[in-house]
Amino acid sequence: MAGFLSTLRRIYLSLYNWTVFVGWFQVLYFALRALREGGPTTVYGSVERPLQLAQTAAVMEILHGLVGLVRSPVSATLPQIGSRLFLTWGILWSFPETRAHILVSSLVISWSITEIIRYSFFGMKEAFGFAPSWLLWLRYSTFLILYPTGITSEVGLIYVALPYIKASETYCIRMPNKWNFSFDYFSASILALAIYIPGMFICIFFVYPSQAV
Repeated sequence: MAGFLSTLRRIYLSLYNWTVFVGWFQVLYFALRALREGGPTTVYGSVERPLQLAQTAAVMEILHGLVGLVRSPVSATLPQIGSRLFLTWGILWSFPETRAHILVSSLVISWSITEIIRYSFFGMKEAFGFAPSWLLWLRYSTFLILYPTGITSEVGLIYVALPYIKASETYCIRMPNKWNFSFDYFSASILALAIYIPGMFICIFFVYPSQAV
């Protein structure tokens, strides 16, 4: 029974990793094509749906950690996935004014290359029991460049969105109301910017090492 469950786990994780790999490959392909044909202002419109699907699929990794399918701790994985979902849905989808910014191009390319390498690495480990050394080298070498460019793009886009967040009061809850509760999305976004620096070090020293197993 244990052997059957182990095989089932490997099949599921292999399918998951290769499916998300295809999603991120589409994101990169559409982004590069848009850059070549229309420039940076057209990138988001070309990648919106596959980007949303591929990035939202990462929520499954939290569930994988919770049920013990993978050894990566949820406490390390959650900040990275949460920040990316915040950018995908809470910034780019919620505030169309940010979508034509050049930082969208650097964000999408940094994310997609990183994830293509990561999901192919884990896909091969689950499907074949090993991953080639060159893929492991790519995973940790490109990370040194793509992670800073990705983080810089994330921080920059949140900053770009701040005036629109403040003016629109999107997602804000004002008192009085029946819940006796208030929430200011602008202040929450400022807080998100403030935690990016410690969050960056957490991802560098804990998230990526934990994902190597």
